[in-house]
Amino acid sequence: MMKNIKRTSILSILGLVLLFFNACDDTSEMYNISTPTAPVLSELTTTNLELDAVNTNNPAITLNWKSATYGQQAAVNYAIQFSSDEGFTSPVTSATITGQNALTLSVSEVNAAAGVAGLNPFEWSTLHARVVSSLGTQGSEPANSNTITLSVYPYYNYTFNDYYLVGNAVSSNWNNNDNNPGLFRDASDSNKFYYTGYFGAGEFKVLEVKGLWQPQWGTNDTSTIEVNPGGGSDPGSFPNNNLPMQTAGYYEFSIDFASKTFTFEPYTEAGSAVFTGMSIQGSATEGLTAVNQLGFDQHIWYLNGVHLVPGNVEFVTNTSAIWGSDTSFSGTATENGGSIPVIVEDDYDVWFNDLTGRYILIPLNL
Repeated sequence: MMKNIKRTSILSILGLVLLFFNACDDTSEMYNISTPTAPVLSELTTTNLELDAVNTNNPAITLNWKSATYGQQAAVNYAIQFSSDEGFTSPVTSATITGQNALTLSVSEVNAAAGVAGLNPFEWSTLHARVVSSLGTQGSEPANSNTITLSVYPYYNYTFNDYYLVGNAVSSNWNNNDNNPGLFRDASDSNKFYYTGYFGAGEFKVLEVKGLWQPQWGTNDTSTIEVNPGGGSDPGSFPNNNLPMQTAGYYEFSIDFASKTFTFEPYTEAGSAVFTGMSIQGSATEGLTAVNQLGFDQHIWYLNGVHLVPGNVEFVTNTSAIWGSDTSFSGTATENGGSIPVIVEDDYDVWFNDLTGRYILIPLNL
């Protein structure tokens, strides 16, 4: 009995000793900061920026500022922000840096910020810039600098990827540059693509660039996608890991490049309207322009290299039905659904699916 009491006493003492040493080892400090003095952004010697779409990695501007002060020796974070309005209603953070008071932004960085801020390409617009200081990883105690104003002429920053079909189950066969059908991008999720149409008995893959075999997308099972970005081994083919599809017919293929998944399901085409002609019209094109029907699939229509200017287009069937939508570059058109906006001048490959109303306008030079 006495031995048990003694053991308990010794353990209690050891616990108190450890607690004491832990308290002594606590070296955390509490910092008291004063009301911050905001950084002061220097005016630029040149305030007109005509951004060059060719030399995008060249420096565009160098921003310098007087450091913010917080009353303590601390590493201060700085965020470079742009806005289309002086009140910075929706600021765009282009870059961040810690402990320094100068930063050079490239042409592409300024152009991207201008685009996100809402400036139209190929016209002079006002862009406001400021520096916001803060402390710590949570951006505590932010302080805004003064604002400087730039006049910027952005080029268009086309941020989308485009994809094409290749294989003996589709119209181009195993030719990587033979009017390969384009996949139709989801207007609200740029990682999702669809193709609903006729597939022959066989197999197919997905390419990112016409004329190149890589990057090449395929599958090694029945639901997930794999890619050979170049220099590696090519994945198996759709729809099922190099097992050719035995039954030709209409199918719906969907692919999600974010989740790395795909589906391939039969589609009921029977009873769908069959059009004998298709055209585009609108302020973005000259008059009524005939659209080609894909011989392999009577529901797929295309134009190669058609020149479009800022404006709008609509699809017009041989029955005089007008199909459109309100999303640029890609979307789903419906009858009397409005006009498709064309926001930048370029030569385009245009694809339209009259089964689903899906369309995609692929710029060739952006």
